Amino acid sequence: MPLLEVSDLRTHFHTRGGVVRAVDGVSFSVGQGETLGIVGESGSGKSVTCLSLMGLVPQPPGVVVAERAVFDGTDLLRSPPATVRALRGKRIAMIFQDPMTSLNPYLRVGEQLIEPLLIHEKISRRDALARGRTLLEEVGIADAARRLSSYPHEFSGGMRQRVMIAMALITRPDLLIADEPTTALDVTVQAQILDLLRRFQRERGMAVIFITHDLGVVAGLCDRVQVMYAGRIVESADTRTLFREPRHPYTRALQRSIPALQAKGVELATIPGMPPDLAHLPSGCAFAPRCEFATERCRIGEAPNLKETNPNHLTACLRVQAGEI
Repeated sequence: MPLLEVSDLRTHFHTRGGVVRAVDGVSFSVGQGETLGIVGESGSGKSVTCLSLMGLVPQPPGVVVAERAVFDGTDLLRSPPATVRALRGKRIAMIFQDPMTSLNPYLRVGEQLIEPLLIHEKISRRDALARGRTLLEEVGIADAARRLSSYPHEFSGGMRQRVMIAMALITRPDLLIADEPTTALDVTVQAQILDLLRRFQRERGMAVIFITHDLGVVAGLCDRVQVMYAGRIVESADTRTLFREPRHPYTRALQRSIPALQAKGVELATIPGMPPDLAHLPSGCAFAPRCEFATERCRIGEAPNLKETNPNHLTACLRVQAGEI
């Protein structure tokens, strides 16, 4: 059985400009010890998907519903709030995008680091600080005992991200959600953070959902990849298959925009146009206005559903499903 199983998740926001369909029928599962990558441009619904499952989307203006959203036997959307709070921060942890805005600037790092332990476990403050110091050392922060008394502004960007990782891991979660944890970091620190996540996952056997806009990052980190566009999953496959044989035109366009995947001397491609307004989605395929393969058939009717186009390879594209591209 999957550790997390999500079916037909929908998160809509009711605004003056209309109903924003931030997540519109997303389904996926994650097994114990598996790493699932969720990839897409900004605004595609990656982060909102996971925030919805964590119970962190304010309702109203948001409305979150799903046919099924079950974590190890617990329905995350239908269980009492107290049940979900007992899981959140204990068995399900999340690393947020920007550590400077996620950390409280008025509290010392040690106070924030041990808070999940004091809430979820029967542990003394002294023992919690000792575990926090050990974990800071494990994530590569020198002089950890002194650093527990520091404030977030006294850390560099990379060190703040390491603190966020330590906060997420301190309760030894079964599922870690990493929301673009390397976006604002330079390449060297980014590699260090990714190596750190790999090591902790290998040692603890936890499942990971890795959210990113960078296909290159997921290449060596994830077992499976879901590509999102305009609130929907448009392609799903294991990582090796997705990179060897991308099917959806959007996935192909993303790959052509990654320098590391292009042959020497080949000009990088750009995706024309802009992502659609989620409150006023076009009819048919949402990617059709930007797609080089789109025909009139792509622009009418309902958005195409995911269908198996190869074994264990799902694609939401009418032309791919018809074998035309």
